[in-house]
Amino acid sequence: MSSPTGPASGLPVRMPRPRQPGRHRRPEPLAAPEGAPALVLAVPGTPSAATRSLAEEVVSIARSELPGLDARIGYVDGDGSEFPALQSVLTQTAEERTARHEQAIAAGVETKEPEGPVAVVVPLLAGPDSALLRQVRQAVMDSRVAADLTDVLGPHPLLAEALHVRLSEAGLARADRARLFTVATAADGIILASVGGEEAVQAAGITGMLLAARLAVPVMAAALDQEGSITAVAEQLRSAGSQQLALAPYLIGPELEAGLLNAAAEEAGCPAAEALGAYPAIGKLALAKYMTALGIAPQQPQGAPVR
Repeated sequence: MSSPTGPASGLPVRMPRPRQPGRHRRPEPLAAPEGAPALVLAVPGTPSAATRSLAEEVVSIARSELPGLDARIGYVDGDGSEFPALQSVLTQTAEERTARHEQAIAAGVETKEPEGPVAVVVPLLAGPDSALLRQVRQAVMDSRVAADLTDVLGPHPLLAEALHVRLSEAGLARADRARLFTVATAADGIILASVGGEEAVQAAGITGMLLAARLAVPVMAAALDQEGSITAVAEQLRSAGSQQLALAPYLIGPELEAGLLNAAAEEAGCPAAEALGAYPAIGKLALAKYMTALGIAPQQPQGAPVR
């Protein structure tokens, strides 16, 4: 038996681990504040099973980084229960918050009237696309729900890392410059392909500079949705001395029209890497946008370093 001062003699005593002192102390794990708004991932493009799987993976990563997070998916072009439209997801989120408040009052629980945004909408876009962002804003307005809309995910160093990984997976870049091995098909010039016109090209160029520093090869951004942009950049790289080009999509995937990437690669006469997809940094960056919108200092999203 245990005594008032502790367990009986002979029994193991499990003591709490002392907190590590000093500046190397581990940060306390974060959790979503009680009553925090939902994170609603706004997914562009034509909904599909592949798009849904990608979006679910992104929100799963966000939830794993912030326990208790209410994360949902709304499709910009959604319709119905299989692919719920962004507007309907926001409306349902607001109705559920009101219902929880009313149930608490009915149960005799003292509770404050919900205030602040119902949701924080994070567009699943690496770079700006005015047409798609206009659709997202319109859906938020049509829902008549108090919701904050964040910026797109890029530019960011983690997106440069993701591009590097996708290129290395396709055999178009070395995975690690520090290791002394070669890739026979490694590109010596990268076309960074974006969608969204000139604004998207300029934003992609920022991440492109970070990618160029990682690969030690020239990187130039071009627009998939502007006729002649890919060809012009390919010619510019070749005239500067690049012989083996590669196309790297500065795109997550759902916003990319079917066949557009293959057509661009054929136009440039070079192979292409896969879109960024559900690379872990995408979920971390979506969460960082959410936390910044709420005024919560996010832990800096980190990925595995790729030299």
